[in-house]
Amino acid sequence: MQQRLTPLQARQKIKYYCAYQERSHQEVKNKLYEFGLRKDEVEEILSELISEDYLNEERFARIFAGSKFRQKQWGKNKILHELKAKSVSPYNIKIAMREIDEDEYARCLEKLTREKWNALKNEQYIIRETKTIRYMMQKGFEADQVKNVLKNLRGK
Repeated sequence: MQQRLTPLQARQKIKYYCAYQERSHQEVKNKLYEFGLRKDEVEEILSELISEDYLNEERFARIFAGSKFRQKQWGKNKILHELKAKSVSPYNIKIAMREIDEDEYARCLEKLTREKWNALKNEQYIIRETKTIRYMMQKGFEADQVKNVLKNLRGK
């Protein structure tokens, strides 16, 4: 546990924390409580950060969804779950999910499924299929879509 910060010290630190990278409201709130602030101080600083545009939940959610898909190749289910875990509002989650281009998503799904399928070519057919589906679901892709891609791969 770190030493309790004054509201002024916390305000300076949290502005740097928010400027460094986009943060969810919940992450910032937790950090302020870690600084030892009381609820009324936390609420005051949060509203100040929002009014000064250091904190914007919609912007955070859109950047989070877009970057997790493009950089880590996460599927929609995993992104949705992570945004919920960060206490992002359903409205902002819906906006964030629009950041994922459907065509790009389908290409990514097919590419990753094909790569995993090919990497398991020495496995028995049913094990190969099960491992591929499980892997893709862990990445957050929808099982029915993965099965459709597999059906197309087998048809070739």
